[in-house]
Amino acid sequence: MIGIDLGSRQVKLVEMEQGKVIRREIHDTITFYRQYGRVQAGQLQINLEEAGWGRELVIATGYGKLAVPIAGARQIPEIQAHALGAVFQSGQESFTLIDIGGQDSKVILIRSGKVVDFLTNDRCAASSGRYLENMAVVLNISLEELSSYDQDPAEINATCAIFGETELVARIVEGYSLPQLAAGVNYALYHRLAPLLKRLDSELLVLSGGVALNKALRAILARETGREVLALPDPQYNGAIGCCVFGGM
Repeated sequence: MIGIDLGSRQVKLVEMEQGKVIRREIHDTITFYRQYGRVQAGQLQINLEEAGWGRELVIATGYGKLAVPIAGARQIPEIQAHALGAVFQSGQESFTLIDIGGQDSKVILIRSGKVVDFLTNDRCAASSGRYLENMAVVLNISLEELSSYDQDPAEINATCAIFGETELVARIVEGYSLPQLAAGVNYALYHRLAPLLKRLDSELLVLSGGVALNKALRAILARETGREVLALPDPQYNGAIGCCVFGGM
């Protein structure tokens, strides 16, 4: 069983056998399309065999699943894939899933293993991993270092990723320390998620997507919401894992 999550920034592939992940790969989306895409009837299509993946049943989801068909693949919605993956990985049945991707974020309410409701924020990169990447560049630090700071944050209010950079530079000029600036960036991301979390609240919050690796955001979520916060074992591959779970149902 092969699951593939065609993200806006990265393509994630997973192969599972008997409920266990036996292979995983992650690729830059544009590079993946260039290497393994072929134009047929005026549309780009992906042949996974050329990418070194076999003829097994393929389930696809993600940002690009409709724009870039995969030969022989069945397609499922992102919300369904991420919910299935999170239930499988966490072993929990009822929680709020927070998936923060490269260019959007999703908050999904799950009860008894099923999606009850969901909200998405895909209109601005300020609520996504791209925002953290941009801010880390401005601060000249790695994403790993950025994720170390969650105390005494500088106030960063801009709701736009571009204006957020301008505001961050202004705070640098005002003399805030690097730990304060980095904590302010992490808190800014939390504040953009907070309205969604209030509408789809749970005692347990589960994080998926690359931003689940941000230790500071996990600490901020736990502190500000008073909820238990769990990061999935394979957060970046959650959508692809959910595809495999769906294929085995």
